[in-house]
Amino acid sequence: MSATPAPQAQLHFTRALDARLASFLEQQAEVVRQISPDAVPLVERIATLTAGGKRLRPLFAFWGSLAAGGRSDDPALPTLGAALELFQAAALIHDDLIDHSDTRRGGPSVHRRFEALHRESAWDLDAQDFGTSAAILAGDLALSMSEQLFAQALPTPRARDLFDVMRTQVMAGQYLDVLEEQIGGSRTPAEAVAAARTVVRFKSAKYSVENPVLLGAAQAGADEALLARLSEFALPLGEAFQLRDDELGVFGDPATTGKPAGDDLREGKRTLLIALTRERAQDQDSWDLLSHLGRPDLSEPVVEAIRTMMRQVGALAAHEEIIESLTQQALSALDAAGLPEQAREGLRTAGLRAVRRSA
Repeated sequence: MSATPAPQAQLHFTRALDARLASFLEQQAEVVRQISPDAVPLVERIATLTAGGKRLRPLFAFWGSLAAGGRSDDPALPTLGAALELFQAAALIHDDLIDHSDTRRGGPSVHRRFEALHRESAWDLDAQDFGTSAAILAGDLALSMSEQLFAQALPTPRARDLFDVMRTQVMAGQYLDVLEEQIGGSRTPAEAVAAARTVVRFKSAKYSVENPVLLGAAQAGADEALLARLSEFALPLGEAFQLRDDELGVFGDPATTGKPAGDDLREGKRTLLIALTRERAQDQDSWDLLSHLGRPDLSEPVVEAIRTMMRQVGALAAHEEIIESLTQQALSALDAAGLPEQAREGLRTAGLRAVRRSA
C-alpha cells in the first residue's frame, strides 16, 4: 500500500476521479454528436449532475481497496469510482422523476431542465411530457455508461458479481419504496417500521456504502472473510446514512440540502421516521395530520405541524437513537476488522462525515 498520507492520497484519488469522469463524458458527448447534435443535451445533463456531489461512493470504494491492501494510485480505482458516480446519477434522475422533485443539489432536477429546454425552444406538444421522456432516457444512458466504465476497470470476478447484484438490489428497493407510498396507511405501525427498514437497506444502504466498500476491496483481491468483516461495518453505516438523509428530507435546511423543506412529506415517502411517528401517534389530531402526507400542495404551516408532532411524540428522538446505534455498531465492527491503520481511519472519517452531515 502507498505510504502517502491519507488526506493527500484521498485528494489525489478525487482529482483523478474527476478527470476520468470528465474525460469519459466528453468522449460520450462526441459519440452522441456524431449521431446528432440534437442529442448532446442527454450527456450534458448527466455531466451537470455528476459535476457536483460528495463523491461518497467512490471514496468508500477507494478506502475499501486500501483496506484489502490495494494501492492508492491503482489506475483502476478512478474508473471504478466514475462508474459508481454514473450509477448514482441514473438513480437520482429516475428517483427525482418518480418523486416529481423539482430540484436536485440546489438546481433544477434533470426532467425539469428538459422541460425548460422545451419551453425556451418553443417546441410543439407538451413540455412536461418531453421532460419526462428525456429524463427516462438520460437515466438509462447514465446506467449504460456506468456499466461501460465498470467494464473498463477490468473488474475481478468477485467485483463483477457484486456490481451485478447491486444493480438488482437498487431497482427492487426503488420499487418497494414506490409500493410503500401506494400502500399508505394500510399496514400496521409495526409492519410499516419493518417495511421502511427493508427499503432503507436495499434502495440506498447497500449501494451507497456497503457495495462501494466491497467493490473496492474485491477489486484489490480481498477474500470472503475480509469482505464479511467489511460488510459488518458498511451495512449498518449505510443504513444510518440513509436514515440521516430521510431526516434531512423533513427537518433539513433548504439552504444546505438544496431541496425545499418538507419535500419528503409532500411526496408521501413512507420512511422509518414516518413509521415511528405512526407507531407513537395516539390521538385523532395526529392521525389527521398524517393524512396530509403525499399532497403536493402541503402548506408550510402543516409541514411545521407535522414536524412538531414528530418531536412531541418522540419519533424524532427515536429515529436519532437508531442512527446513533447503527453508527456505533459500524464503528465497533470497523475497530474489530483488523484493517491497516490508514484504511481504518479513512473509512471512519468517511463514515462519520456521511452520517453526521447537515446536507
